[in-house]
Amino acid sequence: MNLPHHLLAPSPSASTPASALLLAQQLAAQFAATAAERDHAGGTPKAERDAIRASGLLGLSIASELGGLGANWQQTLLVVREFAKADSSVAHVFAFHHLMLATVELFGQPEQWQPWHEITTRQNWFWGNALNPLDERTVCKRFDGWQEFSGQKSFCSGALDSQMLVVSARQQHSGQLVVAAIPTGRSGISVQQDWNNIGQRQTDSGSVNFEKVRIENNEVLANPGPLTTPRSCLRPLLAQLILTNIYLGIAEGAFEEARHYTLHEARPWRAAQVDHTHEDPYILGHYGEFWVGLESVRALTDRAGNSMVAALARGEALTQEERGEVAMHIAAAKVAATRMGLNLACQMFEVTGARATHAGLRLDRHWRNLRTHTLHDPVDYKLKELGEWALIRNYPTPTFYS
Repeated sequence: MNLPHHLLAPSPSASTPASALLLAQQLAAQFAATAAERDHAGGTPKAERDAIRASGLLGLSIASELGGLGANWQQTLLVVREFAKADSSVAHVFAFHHLMLATVELFGQPEQWQPWHEITTRQNWFWGNALNPLDERTVCKRFDGWQEFSGQKSFCSGALDSQMLVVSARQQHSGQLVVAAIPTGRSGISVQQDWNNIGQRQTDSGSVNFEKVRIENNEVLANPGPLTTPRSCLRPLLAQLILTNIYLGIAEGAFEEARHYTLHEARPWRAAQVDHTHEDPYILGHYGEFWVGLESVRALTDRAGNSMVAALARGEALTQEERGEVAMHIAAAKVAATRMGLNLACQMFEVTGARATHAGLRLDRHWRNLRTHTLHDPVDYKLKELGEWALIRNYPTPTFYS
């Protein structure tokens, strides 16, 4: 069961990107205390979301002149990773909030996204996702001065308990993708509490229904629109980079839980003929493998994050080739994070032992969260993209997943 609001210890608000990371570590420690219990319960991490609201971290990636903390994306992703160590569901909804803020900036015009960013910092708005371009059940009808969405979207992470949604639909006749930003509470929008998957159980990634929802033309992100310029094509790469950092954070959290259990709870195997588990050479060998894997993925992920920051700084001058380089950095990091994370989350039981499988510990949640999340899009296709680059120097064609 989720903790009541008053049981979450108050934390000071962040004022700089550096203080944001320290504050995130404080909040993560609170979230970790109930992560296993809340994983069992599922539903909405309402108290945790409200703690993030009160912290000022919803404005982390928003420019300082608009009231935010002015963090670049590498700084923002370090906070995401910190949350993921403790609770990957909270990290997911927090990261997707910032992804939606980036979406309106990359797909829209300053006169659209700047007011949205500013009011987000003033009123601690949480943004949710109802974009999912692969789900084409939502249809858009065009009228004079406005448009109308009707249908359903799946995998709508963070839509519940949000103030704004980024949504999409297909034009009824042309099939063109229309992306817009609208209030979650608008008439005709119904957020369904139908998410009950094995992992990421508090991301509220269920469905949203649209019944004749009016979309004003100034809410449509049409200029430059989705995936029309190299800069706007950074948006799917940012989503991939977010997932990579969450995978890494989950692996780091699993490592720390395994390490604590090995040092304080696990008993040495009789055949090892040692007094303490940490003296077992096979246990030490596993931890050596874990550490090499984590260090490798950290290096790849940080390189990818820094390349994203550099690409965003290029603005409209960004070229297709420069965008392609960022895509390759992120794909390599994502493949490595997927493989290393799933292996660590499974092999951690080799270093903790049979008692660590007690259901109350829910140490399997790390594997379940990763397994659920890493199916977001098949890693085989990331390897295909990397192979095409390695062999014939072809960059991937920009899509919402590459």
